[in-house]
Amino acid sequence: MFGLGMPELLVILVVVIVLFGGQKLPELGKGMGSFIKNLKKGISDPEEVEAAPKKPDAAKEEKAAK
Repeated sequence: MFGLGMPELLVILVVVIVLFGGQKLPELGKGMGSFIKNLKKGISDPEEVEAAPKKPDAAKEEKAAK
């Protein structure tokens, strides 16, 4: 693959767990999975790709809160 063996993969896993924590790992995995899914869909047929729903700007939210 990229010359990564078991020790290298374990070091990467430990670093990811330290950076993101155990509670965020499922959310991170879900996000990566949806990214890869959308990337494959976009490469195969760019006309069918739906745009992700846009979140309102933070400035608009602040004005609404006041």
